Amino acid sequence: MFPWLLLVLSLCARPGTGLPPRHMDSLVQILDALESPARGGSPGSVPALARALGVCSTPGCRAVLGEPPEPPPGPPAALPPEQWQLLRELLRAEPPERRAVLAPDGSTVALGPLLAGIEAGLRLGGGLGGPLGPPPTLRPPLDPLLAVTVAEVLGTSFLLARGGDGAALGPGGCWDDVDDPQNYTLTGPPSPLPDAVANGAMDGAVLGARLAREPAPLAELLRGYYGTGNGSDRGRPPSSYRRRDFGALAGPGKLEEEVVAVLELLRVLPPTRGLLEGVGTDEVAAVARRAAGEFTRRYVECPTIVPRCMWGARPYRGTPSLLSLPLGSVFIHHTLEPGTPCRSFRACARAMRSMQRFHQDTRAWDDIGYSFVVGSDGYLYEGRGWHWVGAHTKGYNTRGYGVGYVGDFSAALPDPDTLALVRDELLPCAVRAGHILHNYTLHGHRQLGHTDCPGNALFQEIQGWPGFQ
Repeated sequence: MFPWLLLVLSLCARPGTGLPPRHMDSLVQILDALESPARGGSPGSVPALARALGVCSTPGCRAVLGEPPEPPPGPPAALPPEQWQLLRELLRAEPPERRAVLAPDGSTVALGPLLAGIEAGLRLGGGLGGPLGPPPTLRPPLDPLLAVTVAEVLGTSFLLARGGDGAALGPGGCWDDVDDPQNYTLTGPPSPLPDAVANGAMDGAVLGARLAREPAPLAELLRGYYGTGNGSDRGRPPSSYRRRDFGALAGPGKLEEEVVAVLELLRVLPPTRGLLEGVGTDEVAAVARRAAGEFTRRYVECPTIVPRCMWGARPYRGTPSLLSLPLGSVFIHHTLEPGTPCRSFRACARAMRSMQRFHQDTRAWDDIGYSFVVGSDGYLYEGRGWHWVGAHTKGYNTRGYGVGYVGDFSAALPDPDTLALVRDELLPCAVRAGHILHNYTLHGHRQLGHTDCPGNALFQEIQGWPGFQ
């Protein structure tokens, strides 16, 4: 196996370093300094510095964007030592979970594909001069933006996994401390494309496309996209729409075409010729079809579900009971208390912890009762999840999932995007994954117990959803 792939596949667990937290905010502060003329920086210096420190180190990315500049002999004058050390830690060529930061929306973003996409977008838009000019013309022709963010790693991941050995996508992971994140631990066997890399790739493509249309200072770009203040309650940031926006850029069929193109490029590059030795064009096409299809289903069509370890769940009390899948029903709830929709990761995580305390300490349940909880921040939150019996709909907990919307929806509805998160994303994905039957039935909690849940407004709304009975 090639050394660069070994780097991606390996795991490295190291203790915290005492550096600034691995928040997106920390990166934005660094970019502010690097782009500030008053501190000796310049707006065009960031992409070259990122490349010199290890961004875009794979053969395909280097072919698309060219060889990197020489590393600087020392830290830029604009950065104090601790920021310089953090930047080097985040950008050097090591496993992707060591090059990730926690964004204000609660998602974990690998910086390699994010910054590679930003450079590709600046080149396409003419926003970089000097030695970092437009990307070279390659044969076969390909889209530089998708090539350097997702197509290369996606194609090679599925090429390596085509024999059935190892995962090609995922897993997710969790931080040691969301307020001071230093170490990110994967929750399963690693692939070359864990969730953090998928997030970084989608963000890199979306922001690179924006920069190709209109160059902008990078600190300003990231601050506007991710929001300011990690975990702030200022509302849903554009980054929470990454799946929708990436899907508009890469489909239908576009992602598959670009995976084929980048694999054909790798076929002629000396470091990766052996990877495609004996792999014909038909097999390349089949790999690309599967890779694009599975990536789209997992990261574009299905919603993000924030795991328990990210919202700060207490342990389950007792021994959970397994569900017998697939289930035949879904039960819709509203939380009533908290009565206000949560619109940020911090607010939704706080609501989850509050509900769990109430269910465990006041109602004496083993855990939070819902299977999943829906925030108005664009994300679902894992309660008891796909596999464990919940405590949401008395007498029916073994028959279906309980999905609760945070808020009181007696008189008003969640916003349209939050309604669609369950109706158009969660439920179809659950059918495809085999968690619920294709002919599942949907009910409001009030139909099965003495309650007003899920509120008059929400109950009226779900009567028009597929499966309602």
